[in-house]
Amino acid sequence: MAKKVKFLQGNEACVEGALMAGMKFYSGYPITPSTEIAELSAERLPQIGGKFIQMEDEIAGIAAAIGASLTGVKAMTATSGPGFSLKQENIGYAALAEIPLVIVNVQRGGPSTGLPTSPAQGDVMQAKWGTHGDHPVICLTPDSVRETFDLTVRAFNLAEKYRTPVILLTDEITGHMREKIEIPEQSEIEVYNRIKPEVGSDYKAYKVEEGDLVPKMAAFGEGFRYHVTGLMHDETGFPSNSTANADVLIKRLMAKIDDNLDDIIDYEEMFMEDAEYVIFAYGGTARTAKAVVKQLRNEGVKVGLFRPITIWPFPEARIKEIGANVKDILVTELNFGQLKLEVERSVGGKCPVRFYGKANGEIITPEELILSFREVL
Repeated sequence: MAKKVKFLQGNEACVEGALMAGMKFYSGYPITPSTEIAELSAERLPQIGGKFIQMEDEIAGIAAAIGASLTGVKAMTATSGPGFSLKQENIGYAALAEIPLVIVNVQRGGPSTGLPTSPAQGDVMQAKWGTHGDHPVICLTPDSVRETFDLTVRAFNLAEKYRTPVILLTDEITGHMREKIEIPEQSEIEVYNRIKPEVGSDYKAYKVEEGDLVPKMAAFGEGFRYHVTGLMHDETGFPSNSTANADVLIKRLMAKIDDNLDDIIDYEEMFMEDAEYVIFAYGGTARTAKAVVKQLRNEGVKVGLFRPITIWPFPEARIKEIGANVKDILVTELNFGQLKLEVERSVGGKCPVRFYGKANGEIITPEELILSFREVL
């Protein structure tokens, strides 16, 4: 049987991927350029017995999704720019309370209201450090419509597997462009569901088994009594002022990500086998970089592309290896060099790290990037 082929926006592919992953609840507030995610969720979720609710603001949008996740359903919210800022406190709440959740941020120009309909990549560090305190972070970023579909599924799987909020960081380019994609069959999609405790067990909401860093998660209304709080808490979920307990809790939260980097981190490489120079790019900007690398290769320049798919945790081990074996790395992004700093830190001075970026709402063109490559490298 022929597979379903669709001509979709990236935002539409995000919803299709979420439904494949098992999303049954969406709450949010419409904001450019992510609004199509809310619009299509509002249409599709009632058709499969799911729930859509438009909340009064961005804070309530993520709060409702957190509440839905606690009842046992897979939940998502989406936003952009100022809305991502407003969601930050509750992102921290979900991280500490270990609540699976997918947050989509379709980046636009900023700061403040900025450029609502223009592309940008200025929220990279906000995705890592936007909420206060040390906390685990998983953040994925696609460069195509099909990969938006795939990474939305992966975001749900990682959220459920590690009991943590996962950020899908797209941009106006990937969110609004249209491409033909082949929708896989449900049977071809790997779907991960959270591990629940056995009925009748002596359940403690944050107790972990030997050798496991992720506690089982009961749904509200299924017969288990437990407490959820944004305060430091013990195994029962009730607040605890014990510094020893806080030390154990926060170290476990960080370790459940840090100890599983091989499972979480993903990236793409092009022409890296003999590369003397490397262009580092991600998201919509990586599409420009791919065109540039192919053109320079045709001219005989030994240049390769490194594209992080997981940007948090950052693939620093691989970047360190690359830095020790190439002459130069050119980082290009739609900001003033946010991931350039991470590349520099990872390379540790083993090779120069150059930069070309824009933050005026315009894309980086192949012509501009080639000129920059020739000037600095």
